[in-house]
Amino acid sequence: MHVLVNVKSGMSHSLHHNLLEIIHERIASLNKSERKVAEVIVSDPQAATRYSIASLARAAGVSEPTVNRFCRNFSTNGFPDFKIQLAQSLASSGTPYVSQSVSMDDTPRDYTDKIFLTTIAGLDRARQTIDIDTITEAVDYLIQAKQIAFFGSGGSAPVALDAQHKFFRFNIPVTAYDDALMQRMVAAAATTGDVIVAISYTGRTRETVEAARLARANGATVIGITSPDSPLARTCTTTIAVTDPEDTDIYMPMASRIIHLAVIDILATGVTLKRGPDFQTHLKKIKESLKATRFPYE
Repeated sequence: MHVLVNVKSGMSHSLHHNLLEIIHERIASLNKSERKVAEVIVSDPQAATRYSIASLARAAGVSEPTVNRFCRNFSTNGFPDFKIQLAQSLASSGTPYVSQSVSMDDTPRDYTDKIFLTTIAGLDRARQTIDIDTITEAVDYLIQAKQIAFFGSGGSAPVALDAQHKFFRFNIPVTAYDDALMQRMVAAAATTGDVIVAISYTGRTRETVEAARLARANGATVIGITSPDSPLARTCTTTIAVTDPEDTDIYMPMASRIIHLAVIDILATGVTLKRGPDFQTHLKKIKESLKATRFPYE
């Protein structure tokens, strides 16, 4: 069962028993002022995710401190965190093959807000649960690599290409592969000192797992960006575990892809900082090479 963790309070809510359900269950036990806030939220929870604290206070006829007390009464860190968890609650059901948070009768405003809020909620969940030790370990492997290959299939292929775009700046040979046969051949040719980064939301794509096993058997380091306890995670040298309640067997991958892109940015930043201030000259040279390709600001 997935668990959404509130870092400051140490409390957790299962995503099945979500925040909106908890508000429904407790509404009768709240004091008069906080009950007014709850009633506004449960009457239109989607609209509540768009409120500012001032607008929610006005709609409920209470003060802003009352809204803040209400939010903390539900084990959140204040109003912004409350809205994120409320959006996560709304993402628990939706239209198959589109997005987990979208319903067939949604207006353009509805599905636009839902996609943004679900993505924000997924990113915040990943931020709270990511293991910093594995980030450190992955950066250490990448900084020492003779060459790096990023493997991604299907929805993970654009993430692998984005990683190639980021990492080519580091004076390390880097490539991205989205073809399963190419991944297998690269894995077969890999040796000690090579690093392969295997990207898969589910961690259950057979070709990706088999390529990771082959690379490891040949002495290469394999870094996984994938779901914990998946076949891929169990195969890799080290795994950056990414959890999000998006079921990509049914729904189009959306928030999960954005989270993986953020992890690539984190790794690229880690490598940049590890290289030290002297490396900034090299990065500046690459950036300045682009000036001639752009129109000046007016």
